[in-house]
Amino acid sequence: MSATSPATDLFARHYVDFQLPGAVETVAGRLSAAGLVTVDRLTTRSRVLGFATQVMRLVHHRDSGADGLTAIYNTGRHDERPGFAGLTNGELALHTEGAALKTPPRLMLMVCTQPAPEGGHSLLVDGRTVHAELEQRCPDAVAVLSGPRAGFFGPSTGIFAPVFARHEGGRVAVRYRQNGLVRWSPLAQMHLHGFWMAAKRSQQMLTLRAGQGYLLDNHRWLHGRTSFDGARRCYRALGNPHEPAPPGFLPRSMGGGAA
Repeated sequence: MSATSPATDLFARHYVDFQLPGAVETVAGRLSAAGLVTVDRLTTRSRVLGFATQVMRLVHHRDSGADGLTAIYNTGRHDERPGFAGLTNGELALHTEGAALKTPPRLMLMVCTQPAPEGGHSLLVDGRTVHAELEQRCPDAVAVLSGPRAGFFGPSTGIFAPVFARHEGGRVAVRYRQNGLVRWSPLAQMHLHGFWMAAKRSQQMLTLRAGQGYLLDNHRWLHGRTSFDGARRCYRALGNPHEPAPPGFLPRSMGGGAA
């Protein structure tokens, strides 16, 4: 996987200094508008947790600690296990978190406290951009991938769900993964290449330094990672905003802004 859209200013464009007065409100506004915020100076687990609890109610994950944070590093024990690529040093394919849950967590915070000597770049894709391209180039793909049984996400206890879930007011939420824990309907399978190519065209790379991270709307943005060499450690938090927010995004075809 390679990023096709350079994003040297991606971090600066979405940056919020969370130590300034009113930062929590600023973060909420940026998430509503663009679905993405970048932050820095989160150099320890306790600082990551402190910021996370300011902006969300944490949701515990299979791999999270008692505090709700998940340490993301190469454990040396999870190679070739579906659903565990994040705990290896390999490539992590684009996905949204909690795809096998009826209601995936709305927010995801990823902070890097120890960058890898080489590789380990974050990959980000705005699902709203992918949706807009498919609406223009292949509306049939949007229709099929919006079907309630487009994919079966998770193991035998998983759920049928669309890639593009439609909500009240025309808003759309994205759900996607690529590993062995998803099975696609024959019709959806026909359109996955188009979805993937649209995602590749809008993919952006973000190289996080120590203490830097990003907070995204998990119902809008897909994320992944390139492979890396050496030691690398990140912390991830999943959760829901303290104040209710409309689901997903408003499609561009319905007059949504440029965010």
